[in-house]
Amino acid sequence: MPISYHSAIGTAAWTDLRRSLIDSTVSDLRGVPRSKVVGTKTYWYDHFRVGNKTVDRYIGEDTPELRNRLDRQTEIADAAKQADRERARLMRVLRAEGYLFADVGSGQVVSAMAKAGVFRLGGTIVGTHAFRCYEGELGFRIGFDQSATTDDVDIASFERLSLALADTVEPPLAEVFSELQFDPLPTLESDKTWRWRQSTRQTLVEFLTPSFEEDEGIRDLPALGVNAQSLHFLNYLIAEPVRVPFLYRSGVLVQVPRPERFAVHKLIVADRRQGGPDALKAHKDRAQAAFLIEALREIRPDDLIEAYELAIGSGPAWRTRILASLKRMPATAELLHSLL
Repeated sequence: MPISYHSAIGTAAWTDLRRSLIDSTVSDLRGVPRSKVVGTKTYWYDHFRVGNKTVDRYIGEDTPELRNRLDRQTEIADAAKQADRERARLMRVLRAEGYLFADVGSGQVVSAMAKAGVFRLGGTIVGTHAFRCYEGELGFRIGFDQSATTDDVDIASFERLSLALADTVEPPLAEVFSELQFDPLPTLESDKTWRWRQSTRQTLVEFLTPSFEEDEGIRDLPALGVNAQSLHFLNYLIAEPVRVPFLYRSGVLVQVPRPERFAVHKLIVADRRQGGPDALKAHKDRAQAAFLIEALREIRPDDLIEAYELAIGSGPAWRTRILASLKRMPATAELLHSLL
């Protein structure tokens, strides 16, 4: 896929949309923000009462940017209605500039999950929907290509983070999916559910989590109230995610992996897929990796090399997978090696 870039107008609109959506995370606080230290991390919560019950609603991990927004919370709340109208205008600009927008099925379920708190509580979109978000993050055009189309919405989260946050989605995701006509798909463990299929549009939602054990079994994600398929190598992908707009209606704030990690992880995943339908998915993985690596070489070469060297140095299994994919991608291999 040739690399072409969005205009300065589109890039500015996307940047303004992201800033507005991130500001909105503190616009509707009900009580007093307070921090909690869990291990080596500090997290912020909206502390308020509902009747005789005290509630701590998770806001986010402590950062200078979040503290700044909390300091400006009154100002942000006062400007919330105008911000809603401005986001709608920015979405019109992005549509006119040719950005890829979500289809109705994916948009509805991602928006519903966001309202329930999935992304606030650590959920990260992975797979092709994350790839599409890099249009704005990196400023290039993807275009309508088979490597950028999917009916699947894959959500990944750390099991340990889900336990540490001491907060849960509301309403429960089982209710959210039922209202959108999603049915749970059966698994070998009848009491575990990590996949849902929409009966009307065939949209598939899957939940994933890193495996730190020898097996890749089903794990719990308490904050999201679901089970998840654990996978090796996934911890590398979803560490340090970035918040970006998901282009549906007036924009939805989601988390996606860092693009350089996504690109390198696709090299690993492509080699793990063997035969049958997986062969087509592996081809798509390599296409996405090649496209991102070429773009990142121009935009963020240092980030790309840091991510590549981290993965290569993580162990022989990592190195074997990556080099096996690059053997089938000589142009991409040459590009990467020219940066080392």
